[in-house]
Amino acid sequence: MDNAEFDRALIASAFVLIADHGWSRLSIAEAARRADLPLDRARARFPGRAMVLARFGRLADQAALAGAPNEGVPRDRLFDMLMRRIDVLQSHRAGVLALLRGLPAKPLLALMLSVASVRSMGWMLQGAGISATGPLGRLRAKGLLGVWLWTLRAWRGDESVDLATAMAALDTALARAERAAGWLPGGGERKAEFPAPPSDALATDVPAQPPPPEAPPAGPFTEPSPEPL
Repeated sequence: MDNAEFDRALIASAFVLIADHGWSRLSIAEAARRADLPLDRARARFPGRAMVLARFGRLADQAALAGAPNEGVPRDRLFDMLMRRIDVLQSHRAGVLALLRGLPAKPLLALMLSVASVRSMGWMLQGAGISATGPLGRLRAKGLLGVWLWTLRAWRGDESVDLATAMAALDTALARAERAAGWLPGGGERKAEFPAPPSDALATDVPAQPPPPEAPPAGPFTEPSPEPL
């Protein structure tokens, strides 16, 4: 079993535990035992619980970028990649939902995810052929984080097999962001008016509406400082 396979197995086991007992009671050793993985290797690969989320985020990014289309307009390419990220979350749905429900009471964990998420959105932009460097790149990454949180909000309440609600939310948010000045290449000069949230959305830790790209997203995922997601 190579490192990637090992990581996927332990992460899957960890999210089962999170679904059953919450983040605070997650034990890497117990996750390894349940997955029949050697404890010494688990200790080396996952020295702390936060590493589960760090590696999970990287796996989600890799899944999105592995299928990044080489053709098409930026909006369509971003849609494809972000839905691939949603598919990764969907594969561990119960555990991810349990994690998100507990985030308001864990500000340091939420801050870590905020930083990681902005960096991930930068990778999504670059995968779509959009610059994510410099001040404008950082602004775009924060704008795309708003789109991601909006989609995540819809996904939390989407019980359908085909995730139609999440897809519709992502498509709408990207369409509005595309029209925001300076956000995506080819965007117009009019600022976007974002739609009302889905009626069945469950989130309490994301904005009621996607923020305009000019401002960082509100809530516990907000990145408070420039570097070091």
